[in-house]
This record gives sequence, structure tokens and C-alpha cells, in this order.
Amino acid sequence: MEEYIDILNEEGIPTGESIPKSEIHQKGHYHNTAHIWFYTKSGAILLAQRAATKTICPLLWDVSVAGHIDAGETIVQAAIRETQEEIGLTIQEFDLQKIGKFPCFQSYDNGIIDNEFHHTFISELKTDINQLTPQIGEVEALKLITISNCFEKLKHSDTNNHFIPSNYKYYEFVFQTILQTLA
Repeated sequence: MEEYIDILNEEGIPTGESIPKSEIHQKGHYHNTAHIWFYTKSGAILLAQRAATKTICPLLWDVSVAGHIDAGETIVQAAIRETQEEIGLTIQEFDLQKIGKFPCFQSYDNGIIDNEFHHTFISELKTDINQLTPQIGEVEALKLITISNCFEKLKHSDTNNHFIPSNYKYYEFVFQTILQTLA
């Protein structure tokens, strides 16, 4: 059974319509996603490598967990569900700290039109990375790297094939917010 996604207008307000997930990027409809960035008290960020089979930016390193909000689902419910699905970690609403809603409107050479509002959370990772289970088809690998290393890799993202270069400002904000949280 195919998932349905609620459509938004360009300001991020629900239109009351839902369409199959398979059509959301083909037609460029605005929609919500949940992003969860996990960090450790020691100053490392959990990065997920996008699966080799992904149609957008395969094998690049990105947010710890991300996913679409199903029709009728709250953003927090989606964040909790996606965390369980993508890395096998059970979290609760109180584990999540929302840091913003970020418009991300991009088109790709393969015809995909990505008009998303990233509802972004940070959360302390209290589980050993070896206890996490990457979801096949979504996550190729997981790694913890220091925040300073994240900034260094980000600085060279146009050439190093690590992060998605077009997300530079978004990553910078997230890394800086995590750094401030740890201060």
C-alpha cells in the first residue's frame, strides 16, 4: 500500500489535499519532512550515508534521520517513526528539541522537484552506534564525527563528495546549534 503525503502551499500551509508519495517529487508539490540530528555529549554528530540506490545524492553523508510526514501524521510522530525505521532507535517526544523549519526548494537533473519544509530537531544520542541498525535502501552506513570535522568537511563540500553542497547553509546552522547546545 502506497504512502500518502499531505500537500502544502508555498508558505507551508496545508491545502487539505494528499497525494501518493510517488507523485510528490514528480509534480513538485510542497510538503513537510522531519529531520533529526543526533549528537553525543562528547561533541560528535551522527551522520547517515544515503543509500547507493537513492535517486537524489546517493552515497553522500547527510542528516542522521530524515523522512516524509505521512498524511494525517504529526511532525513529531513522523520523527519518532522515521528514527525507528531508519536506524532502529526508539525515542520519545521529550528526546526531541526543535530548532527550526527550513524551506528546501531544489530541482535535479533527473527530473525530481524537491519542494520540502524540513522540520528540524536535534537529540542527544545515548545509545552506542553499534546498537543502531541502518535501514536497507535508505541508509548505507552510519558514522560519528566530531563537530569540528563536520565543519572542515563542509568547508570543502563542493569538491570532497561528502555532504550535499547545496545544503551548506542548513548544515552550518545545524552544526552551530549543536555546538551551542553543548556549550
